[in-house]
Amino acid sequence: MKNKKTVAVLFGGQSFEHEVSRVSAQSVIENLDKDKYDIIPIGITKEGKWIRYTGEYSDIGSGKWEAIALKELKDGPEASFAAISRGYPTIRDFFLEFDKNIDIVFPVLHGCNGEDGTIQGLLELAGIPYVGCGVLSSAVGMDKATSKILFESAGIPQGKYFLVLRSEINGNIRQIQKRTEETIGYPCFVKPSNCGSSVGVSKVNDSEELLKALLIAGKYDRRILIEEFINGREIECAVLGNDSPIASTVGEVVPCNEFYDYKAKYIDNASEIIIPAQLDDQTVQLIRNYAVEAFKALDCSGLARVDFFVEKVTGKVYINEINTMPGFTSISMYPKLWEACGIPYGELLDRLIDFAFTRFKENRRSYEREV
Repeated sequence: MKNKKTVAVLFGGQSFEHEVSRVSAQSVIENLDKDKYDIIPIGITKEGKWIRYTGEYSDIGSGKWEAIALKELKDGPEASFAAISRGYPTIRDFFLEFDKNIDIVFPVLHGCNGEDGTIQGLLELAGIPYVGCGVLSSAVGMDKATSKILFESAGIPQGKYFLVLRSEINGNIRQIQKRTEETIGYPCFVKPSNCGSSVGVSKVNDSEELLKALLIAGKYDRRILIEEFINGREIECAVLGNDSPIASTVGEVVPCNEFYDYKAKYIDNASEIIIPAQLDDQTVQLIRNYAVEAFKALDCSGLARVDFFVEKVTGKVYINEINTMPGFTSISMYPKLWEACGIPYGELLDRLIDFAFTRFKENRRSYEREV
């Protein structure tokens, strides 16, 4: 009788957050209880090759894993989607080719082609349980413009914004500048609608900087957001669960740069994280309530981190965005927030896996259920 569950951990991926994913995955793998789980690391290269990795876990974060794994392959890229065309009859058969006994997948993938519903859709087709949000919530959570519509419908306060298409930039820049000045004002933020880790985000101080910022954001997505600048403290809250989610205490990020951009998050290592954030109890509870409401509005499952601004002058709370697969490094806010609530990293992973199995069973249609 099989006592341990086999967990396939996906990492890397074809996104601008490939490196962050590797570090998160190494931390997840190192903290999974080896007495409870057999672990199968599966790396996805930037070129899209899927490769089972059997080497030292410590080489995942640094990126050394890829050369080691490729060296072990003797008969070409069997672990690639090209394998489907060579005769595997189903997506499930293809996926389980990595191991015949996979019980669940933990997709530790950040950004596009991983956190945006694409991998989740593949796993749905394969009929394999997986940790985290489903196709809908992952896709909507990654698309900031669409998530804002749902936040608004849920009555969660947020800053002013409007959407611009990349195709509109060259022909309508004057109209975009005019609308920005009339409805948003300067400074403001310009960002890709579909991207994470502040990739492609610019703070814009005047009309001359606007075009440059739009062109930068347009490199990463065809949909671009122009958002109101809120002079606020950056506050984050973790959510855990399925239909009855709970919210953690809240933490504050004090960025080392002008705002919490990619460099501040992952390169400089000088930003400060304060847990718990020094806020009054009423504001903390309001943020926790909004975090759960946002989680439910997108029909999230398992986990999410919800980011807020608390305006420095008025103390008003605004939602910024939701992250359906937040960073899982040893210093990431999501596990740190739960640790502060008395849930250590290993136990947190256990709960996420349990929630994933529960949601998998709940999502089976009535005609699929055993009688």
